[in-house]
Amino acid sequence: MTSEPAQPGPRKCVLFDVDGTLIDAVDNQRRVWASWAGRYGLDAAEVYRVALRTRPIETFAKVAPDQDPQECLAALHELEDEDVRSGVYGAFDGAAQLLGALPSGAWALVTSNYEHRVRGRFARTNLPVPHVIVDAAAVEEGKPSPVPYLLAAEQLGVRPEDCLVVEDAPSGVEAGLRAGMTVWGVNTAAAVAGVHRHFASLREAVPGILAFAGLEGSAAVR
Repeated sequence: MTSEPAQPGPRKCVLFDVDGTLIDAVDNQRRVWASWAGRYGLDAAEVYRVALRTRPIETFAKVAPDQDPQECLAALHELEDEDVRSGVYGAFDGAAQLLGALPSGAWALVTSNYEHRVRGRFARTNLPVPHVIVDAAAVEEGKPSPVPYLLAAEQLGVRPEDCLVVEDAPSGVEAGLRAGMTVWGVNTAAAVAGVHRHFASLREAVPGILAFAGLEGSAAVR
């Protein structure tokens, strides 16, 4: 009697947020919003406080309700594109090695930013780019809606329950949880509510992320 060969388990994939998770862009975001606020004579600190909790169109409605939201958005896009070209920023420790160790079809980026900016930042920080990028233009509902993460899983051809979401922000964590995925938080001193595991830095999460993806023995990350 011969035994049946073991069947491989479901393929596991990792879905990464970008800003604050892989790319350290906090100072850049603060400068961009400060420049935007200056154009409209607004208090930069208050604008940034609101922007941290809302999407741009919602931010404009709160801080500049008398302005044309599309003109506000165009001004913000102009400043953000310039930041991609000239801003100073970098990848978090461990990001390059981690992404380089993951098979190209086993991970995706899910961002509230736009793909051309992500590609620009990744090129400047020498990060590899995956086949799947779900950006702000790909969905009508952004985080905290589960739609962006569900779309990434669909494009990778995996079930939501076989995905690990790596996030730093409450809206992204909520999006991953609502999508029925495992969610780990990184790069925050305290755990964001709801995360299944919390790591103070991305570097600390690297071994666990590789293990989730079935790459426990990878020598690519030290």
